[in-house]
Amino acid sequence: MGLDCRKSKRVYSNAKSPRTREIYRLGWKDFEGWCISKGLISLLASPETIIAFLIDRAQKLKVSTLTLRLVSIRQAHSMAGYQFDQSHALITETFKGIKNTHGEPQTSKSPILLEDLQSMLQKIDDSLQGIRDRALLLLGFSGAFRRSELVNLKIEDLKFIREGIEVLLRRSKTDQSNKGYIVPIPYGCNPFTCPVRSVQSWIEASKITEGYLFRGINRHGHVSERGMCSKSVALIIKRNDYLRENKSMFSGHSLRAGFCTTAAMKGVPEHSIMRQSRHKKSDTVKKYSE
Repeated sequence: MGLDCRKSKRVYSNAKSPRTREIYRLGWKDFEGWCISKGLISLLASPETIIAFLIDRAQKLKVSTLTLRLVSIRQAHSMAGYQFDQSHALITETFKGIKNTHGEPQTSKSPILLEDLQSMLQKIDDSLQGIRDRALLLLGFSGAFRRSELVNLKIEDLKFIREGIEVLLRRSKTDQSNKGYIVPIPYGCNPFTCPVRSVQSWIEASKITEGYLFRGINRHGHVSERGMCSKSVALIIKRNDYLRENKSMFSGHSLRAGFCTTAAMKGVPEHSIMRQSRHKKSDTVKKYSE
């Protein structure tokens, strides 16, 4: 039994932020889809159904994610006018067993979703460092680049065309034979979040004509002749993290993960996401939509 569209909207409008609302929506979608595949009722769900779902999903989801799934289910039941006892003895004992079996979840970083990226960009100033950071964040997100791929990019790897930029990846994790891969970066509709215009602004401001695209900048505003290390990408992300009160919410992988997650949330076909992200296995991409 599916949750009425109008009720569904009310369920997630009570969440604290758009990001949280989306997490709840995806959590309920996962549970409802699982119930349909098993021929079970999702609303009102029995404790036995919840237990079966938790045990099944515990094989691939972290305990923290399972907790969010439970919250999503509880929210959906509450807004539909049903009582859902998350503290039911069967559910709590099962959850305790899952924790003991799979251990506490490892600390994981959040993906930088589109709304996160926009909030980060609003905090960046127009200094030379800010122009570089904006270009790195936007290019990293739109190209679903790994940290190592970003820092190894050179001016010579960029081909500006009418539609945007064709980025040549000379070497990447999934290209062991070093055949190279062209990553298309189109112009954005909004100049503020356009990766192509941001990269052009950085090249113009830095006066780089050859060599590494992204470089360090010293306290005197001088651009280094050497490229940055992979760790620098993570430091730039953390420095511009608009949710610093949560400490290290994002990591160097958050741009790549954010692109895949955002695309999945918007309903982009899996094969299209894989073409841009260069993933070889669909199982990896599926994790982002979960």
